[in-house]
Amino acid sequence: MNNGPTAPSDRPDPTAPHPPRSFDALVAEAQAAPTEGWDFSWFEGRATEARPSWRYAEAMARRLARARASLDVQTGGGEVLASATTLPPLAVATEGWPANVAKATALLHPRGVAVVASPEDAPLPFADGAFDLVTSRHPVRARFGEIARVLRPGGTYFAQHVGPASAFEVVEYFLGPQPPEVRAARHPDRERAEAEVAGLEVVDLRAERLRMEFFDVGAVVHFLRKVVWMVPGFSVEAYRPRLRELHERIEAEGPFVAHSTRHLFELRKPPHP
Repeated sequence: MNNGPTAPSDRPDPTAPHPPRSFDALVAEAQAAPTEGWDFSWFEGRATEARPSWRYAEAMARRLARARASLDVQTGGGEVLASATTLPPLAVATEGWPANVAKATALLHPRGVAVVASPEDAPLPFADGAFDLVTSRHPVRARFGEIARVLRPGGTYFAQHVGPASAFEVVEYFLGPQPPEVRAARHPDRERAEAEVAGLEVVDLRAERLRMEFFDVGAVVHFLRKVVWMVPGFSVEAYRPRLRELHERIEAEGPFVAHSTRHLFELRKPPHP
């Protein structure tokens, strides 16, 4: 759930019965699970998140099929980009986490996509006007100045961003109430203003708040291990008492409910006059 990605699967039936498991067993399983990439299949039957109505991956794929040169920023393990049936003649992706770079390379190179290791806070390592389409699903931070620079005149930025206070029921369960300025971070109005300052025109901007459910404490542990910026420095050892309380709460009351926020951006770099 990237800032991110990144969302638990919504395919399983949450009403399906499952045998109770101990706190220690659930936590141990979650600690042993790999966290590379943005594959959230581990959550099947353990957590759900409603999907935005705009169907980002499908809309992205339609734009990729029409593009000549595309860049997918912060591609994670490349799973979303790889879901597109048709890719442009020139397709490039960037990723900053070494484990994800390796995973994305293995997945995307056979499709002809060049994967470039690039830190999230570094300038994009490409020439001005190199791409007619830039995409991103759950970037940690959208650097609109760099996006505008690498887009050709008339080019498009199409992305799904994580919105303000996303899954903060989880965050605040462990960290306590967050100050207003933290809750307001990633607000679509603020990002819209940043994009316009960078010279990009807003073609479309939509936002939705979506229900999440965690059916066992292991799902919460895996979520926080995978989406590491939610509770910085999270570890089972540091939060064991709170985790045990959460396990007992879920066992007694049912799923732990949170809400993610997402917004869809379609931005355009003005053509030359």
